[in-house]
Amino acid sequence: LTTLVGDAGKRLHTGRSRNDQVATDVRLWLRSEMDLIIDLLADLQKSLVDVAEQNVEVIMPGFTHLQVAQPVSFAHHLLAYVEMFGRDAERMSDVRRRTNRLPLGSAALAGTTYPLDRERVARTLGMVDEAGNPQVCQNSLDGVSDRDFAIEFTAAASLCMVHISRFSEELILWMSQNFGFVRIADRFTTGSSIMPQKKNPDVPELARGKTGRVVGHLMGLITLMKGQPLAYNKDNQEDKEPLFDTVDTLKDTLRIFSEMVGGQLNPATGQKEGGITVNPSAMEAAVKKGYATATDLADYLVKKGLPFRDAHEVVAHAVKTAQGLDVDLSELPLATLQKFDSRIEADVFGPLSLQGSLNARNTLGGTAPVQVRAQIARHRSRLA
Repeated sequence: LTTLVGDAGKRLHTGRSRNDQVATDVRLWLRSEMDLIIDLLADLQKSLVDVAEQNVEVIMPGFTHLQVAQPVSFAHHLLAYVEMFGRDAERMSDVRRRTNRLPLGSAALAGTTYPLDRERVARTLGMVDEAGNPQVCQNSLDGVSDRDFAIEFTAAASLCMVHISRFSEELILWMSQNFGFVRIADRFTTGSSIMPQKKNPDVPELARGKTGRVVGHLMGLITLMKGQPLAYNKDNQEDKEPLFDTVDTLKDTLRIFSEMVGGQLNPATGQKEGGITVNPSAMEAAVKKGYATATDLADYLVKKGLPFRDAHEVVAHAVKTAQGLDVDLSELPLATLQKFDSRIEADVFGPLSLQGSLNARNTLGGTAPVQVRAQIARHRSRLA
């Protein structure tokens, strides 16, 4: 600049320090990266909603303690992750608001003697709130030494990766031969070097592993800051590597998961190809193994006037009998069911069916197909 414009180039550093310049640069960079991450989170949610919309009527076992609990719609299960990633986007937006504040003008630590208009600089750099009011760090000591925004971002990123890791764990289980619920496209898997029949879920496993990497960066940043006196210290140079790597890891993971779930657009056909392939018959077979409609039989008896504690005991005897005969509750003859309680009538087989169990849970947030479709429409509108 000095070569180009003379002494004006020498004046550029007036009223500034590396301390407040670097703090400003990192905030500006992280702000733009969070905008990209929020968009990637929206893409992943859309991919999940696309798959959910195709599988509203597909019934799978809902688990607690990884034991078959109650029937749920596969779409309902996927929408649970849409909720998680929606909260992740909200957290990113919230962190962005606190990141988008101007340290410039704090100089080294005490402010400057020059009559700077910090609010004008904030407006110029887009560091404003929703109403357009400039957002400026109000204490010069805090302005140059604050790395809360980096820690907050890494905390939000860690939680997002935890959600990805939970989803990865389920995909890994669902792909195994013991489940066989889903398949994912070959390009997200690898074969074994010596066992040709294997198809290993590489991308979910790698994402599960990278979650530990991001959480480790969070611990590193917290530890970095815990012993620092005010104001700026050279320790803060160590914030860059974990922050940069967290951003790269999260962006890459979100991008590949969106493609793995929803497929990739084929420019020639305008259709998405690849993505998750669902095996409804395997899911239905699994849900029938665990007497998943036992609670529905108890609810049926409660509606007939039996206290729930007594209904619970009746159903326990019915399940034990069904286990002995190696049949589902819905396959027990009416006469056998009536031996457990005389209130049981022919209408019991509606609630005992998988579809009947789903339809009965027709409350806000429930797994009934009508509720699931309403949630899909809500997400479509929110993500449009």
